[in-house]
Amino acid sequence: MPTLAKAYVATSPTAALEPGTIERRDPGDFEVRIAIKFTGICHSDIHTARGDWASVKYPVVIGHEIAGVVEAVGARVTRHAVGDRVGVGCFVDSCRDCVNCRAGEEQHCLAGSTSTYNSVGRDGLPTQGGYSTSIVVDENYVLRIPDGIPLDSAAPLLCAGITMYSPLRNWNAGPGKREAIIGMGGLGHMGLKMAAAMGAEVTVLSQSLKKQEDALGLGAQHYYATSDPGTFEVLTGHFHLIINTVSADIDVDQYLSLLALDGTMVLVGLPSKPPTQRAWSLISLRRNLAGSKMGGIRQTQEMLNFCGASGGLGAEVEVIPASKINDAFDRVIASDVRYRFVIDAGTF
Repeated sequence: MPTLAKAYVATSPTAALEPGTIERRDPGDFEVRIAIKFTGICHSDIHTARGDWASVKYPVVIGHEIAGVVEAVGARVTRHAVGDRVGVGCFVDSCRDCVNCRAGEEQHCLAGSTSTYNSVGRDGLPTQGGYSTSIVVDENYVLRIPDGIPLDSAAPLLCAGITMYSPLRNWNAGPGKREAIIGMGGLGHMGLKMAAAMGAEVTVLSQSLKKQEDALGLGAQHYYATSDPGTFEVLTGHFHLIINTVSADIDVDQYLSLLALDGTMVLVGLPSKPPTQRAWSLISLRRNLAGSKMGGIRQTQEMLNFCGASGGLGAEVEVIPASKINDAFDRVIASDVRYRFVIDAGTF
């Protein structure tokens, strides 16, 4: 029989999230039920709750940075056991058969991966996310969280963490490489910590100097304010890799000028307008402009293992009760968080 889970629910684009309950199915043969302990607040949650993106199916329970403990398993589950520390990220299923799924790149499933919320599962019902006390997910889409990472700081790794780890790994960040992170927010601070742990020389590019002390304390070697026109002159042709985490519209040509020969700028934020750039910005030093989503299940587990082996590396978090979710949304939009809000699921 289905069980009821406490949750915070978005009922319309204009309504505040409010307490409610949702049904969670019993685990099927290959499924696990997770008692959620912490859920991170991602800007995508806010966009969905407030109807900024098309086709939101209200009522919806958002949240895709989920950390918890397995509390029940299906009869044929082999990957996880009751009591395991686990996480769930941005998707909970995919076709499993296309070339990308077979390659472990389920986030690029050609049939479309099944999002953790605001999607439709194999049972034909809407998927509901992590702003709740439990979730049921196929074992193949559940990640193991190493013991050394506290669950509250682990939760943001399931979206913000893998979103930054993937381009760092795919473009070979490491010793001898000069990397830049544009933006010192929820994504940026994770990219900084991971790039530093990989041995890269890391520079943060932010609008002002107000987060300089934080950035240097988290492992950055350099920090520049992009509001200073001299920054771009000093750093011309300097970086092997630039990751742009911001959603604000920026002068892409200006940032491409900071790349060395064969350097790459990777977009992980979603600006409101399509980026444009002059062909010469790419041709002049064989530069590249690329985009990156998140990682597949295999790479996400690799990321979690890397964080565990790097001294329990996790996000810098501010843990809040569920009653503060709507306030937290406003603070995220105002960039008033250092650096990720995480909801204590015990307060739903």
